Amino acid sequence: MRFLKAFLFGATGLFIIITLFSLLIPFKVRVSRALLINGTTAGEVYRQVAAIENWKKWHPVFTADSAKLFVQPPSAGQKDSIYKILQLGKEITISFIPANASSVKFLLQAKGENDIENDLFITPLSGQQAVQVEWRAITRLHWYPWEKFYGIFIDKLTGPGYEAALQALKMYLENTPAPAG
Repeated sequence: MRFLKAFLFGATGLFIIITLFSLLIPFKVRVSRALLINGTTAGEVYRQVAAIENWKKWHPVFTADSAKLFVQPPSAGQKDSIYKILQLGKEITISFIPANASSVKFLLQAKGENDIENDLFITPLSGQQAVQVEWRAITRLHWYPWEKFYGIFIDKLTGPGYEAALQALKMYLENTPAPAG
């Protein structure tokens, strides 16, 4: 009995210490990836990223055969459509947020996972026919210690996906002839 009390006291103390330490870890984790796209304009990049229907041409999730895109039309009081992606039995909701002509913002939500705010910033480079595209994703974490420690690894887990999407966009735009006019 004495051993059991000591074990429970030690386990409780360890849990409290880990919880207090996890409170020092930020609640928001930002992952950012950027690259240059040559031979295109900021307007063309914006057209590709602002309309989710165009993502089928370049985004790895949409080019996969397992992904299905559904559009939920706007309801009363709602400005924009909500897009739902069904991939491998998992439903992901994408809600676009009004932004300006140099950025595209959307909220990615999946049941049982943290919401991810995404910003795609489009910056034309003066003196070159190149555009810098930066994808920033902000994940909001709960206070749970295991989730906060998971936040330490989010960059390594999700960053390659953002990088692959940007690389696919670059390949698509650099290998597609510019529209006439």
